[in-house]
Amino acid sequence: MSHNRVHSREVTKAAKHALEDRGVSIESIAEIVYEMQFPYNEGLTLDDCIVSVEKVLVKREIQHAILVGVELDRLAEQKKLSEPLQSIVESDEGLFGVDETIAFGAVLGYGSIAVTTFGHLDKYKIGIIRDLDTKKSDKVHTFLDDMVYILM
Repeated sequence: MSHNRVHSREVTKAAKHALEDRGVSIESIAEIVYEMQFPYNEGLTLDDCIVSVEKVLVKREIQHAILVGVELDRLAEQKKLSEPLQSIVESDEGLFGVDETIAFGAVLGYGSIAVTTFGHLDKYKIGIIRDLDTKKSDKVHTFLDDMVYILM
C-alpha cells in the first residue's frame, strides 16, 4: 500500500475552503481579532488582522483541527454518526467537550495568551462565533465555532 504525502499548500487550501464552505471567511475572523486587539494597538488595521489570521491558518495542527471539526459537523448533518454520538453532536450537548478539547489542543503550543483568548471567546462568543453558536438552521456547528477560536 503506497501512501502519498499531502502537500502543505493542499492542506491549507482545504482548511480555508472548509471554513468558507461553512460560511466563515478569513475577514469575519479578522474582525474579531481587530475588535479584541484594537484597544491595545490603535494603529492596528483590519488588513493587519487578515494577514495574521492567514499566517495562523498555515500551521498544520490548526489545519488538521479545522478539517476534523468541520468533517464531524458535516457527518452529523448527514446523520452519519453512530448513536449516541449523533444526538450529542447534532444537539451540541452542553457536557460534550470534545470540540473544545480538539481546539484547545491546537492552541496549546501558542502560549498563555492564546489559551486566555480561547477561554474569553468561548465565554463571550462574539462576531461569527456567536452566529455559529446560535442554531439558526439545519447546519451543525458543534465543532466549527470552537475551530474559529484557534485562528485568533
